[in-house]
Parts: sequence; structure tokens; C-alpha cells
Amino acid sequence: MAPLRRSLDVYYGDPERDARMDAFYGRFVTPGDLVFDIGSHVGDHIGSFRRLGARVVAVEPQPLCLRALRAIYAGDDQVTLVEAACGAAPGSVRFHVNSANPTVSTAATGFVRAANGAGGWEGQVWDAEIEVPVVTVDALVSRYGVPTFAKIDVEGFEDAVLAGLSRPLPALSFEFTTIARAVAQRCLDRLGVLGFDGFDVALGDEKSMTFRRWVPAAEMAAHLLALPHHVNSGDVYCVSPVSVDGAAG
Repeated sequence: MAPLRRSLDVYYGDPERDARMDAFYGRFVTPGDLVFDIGSHVGDHIGSFRRLGARVVAVEPQPLCLRALRAIYAGDDQVTLVEAACGAAPGSVRFHVNSANPTVSTAATGFVRAANGAGGWEGQVWDAEIEVPVVTVDALVSRYGVPTFAKIDVEGFEDAVLAGLSRPLPALSFEFTTIARAVAQRCLDRLGVLGFDGFDVALGDEKSMTFRRWVPAAEMAAHLLALPHHVNSGDVYCVSPVSVDGAAG
């Protein structure tokens, strides 16, 4: 439980960070909206979406994280917890657990291989495996409705998540890492097929857009490819023509 406690200390109890998150996501989320939080970890993003007045469907496969989420959001009927990983097809998947750093636990075997020996990933060990159920985004949409925004942060499994989506949403984000740039390229390719046509990126944990305008997928792909390795990670944000709002800035 100690590693998760560290995450709770980092992601909760910082009013300035909360305010930055709320201001950032306020361009995508308004009161009454439905949001999917795919890869919830300890739920700090759930907190932001709830402060913005959204209903949240939170998807998380890790039992330890789910214990924390149940405790934090107990009694909030606007938060629905789904105990699963998101993927390309329903079923199950072997999930690689990093007991010392659960935030980088992953269903992506390739991500674990890519981290081995990579700068900035020293000391990371995926020391356990569990079998977890898999749900698709399409299945979530069928059950809960079309979200205004979906946040996807699943440590190198983002392309599999998007393979399970067959329609455009108004807006979504997906995490990228510099050890798995090919995953980001596959995400951009898939999003193009789905009709998403505007992209921007925020690096690291900063909630600040890079371009401050929506750029084409090809420009985003070139930008991600050129980033130095030490950038490590960030989130790509994208909108589709079905978006009503969501201006970059």
C-alpha cells in the first residue's frame, strides 16, 4: 500500500494543481457532461471532472487502485467504476504489475520491453502478472452513452484502446511516451480513420498546450518523433468535427 500512498500524496491535496487541472479541462468538460477516465490510477482526474460537474465512468484494472477509488468516491453516484482494462476486443489480458510504482503497470508487453534499459526508466520492475477483464470503448458507449471527453492513460496500450472505438467522440486525449513512439503513431493513424482532425499536445504532467491551435495529424506525428528522449511522456489532445467546443489554448 505504501507505493499507492505516495501517489495519493502526489495527486491529492495540492489546491494549485487542482485549479490548473480544472482550468485546463474546462475547455472540454462542462456541467452535466459524461466523461470516460480510462486508466484512472488513484483518480485525481476523476476529481477534476467531478469538480467541473461531469458524470464520470472510470476504468481501472488494478485491485489496489480500485480499493483507493472506492474509498475516495464512495457514495458519489456520479462516478461509476468499471473494474477492467480497455482494449481492442472484449475478453481478458495479462496485466503487468509494477508493485513499487503502480502508475506504470500496463497491459502492453511491448511497453515493458521498451522500458528495459531505457534512460529515465532505470529501476522499474514489473514483478507480477494478473489476468484482468477487457472492455472496449464501444461497449462503454453502448452502456453509458457517448462521452463529451475521454482521457486515455494506459502506459503503451493506448493503440489497443482506440482499436476498440469505432466512432468519433467530440474530444479525447491519449498518453504518449518517448520509449513507445510507434504506439503514438498508431493512435494518430486510428484517430484519422475515425475522423479526428485537430491535435495538440501537453508535455509531462503540465496542463499547457504546445501549439495552442489544432494541427493536422501529420504535423503532430512529426512533432512527437522529433521530441528528445528526456521529455519522457505527455498527452495528445484531439477533437473531431462532432465537437461543439474545445478550442486549443
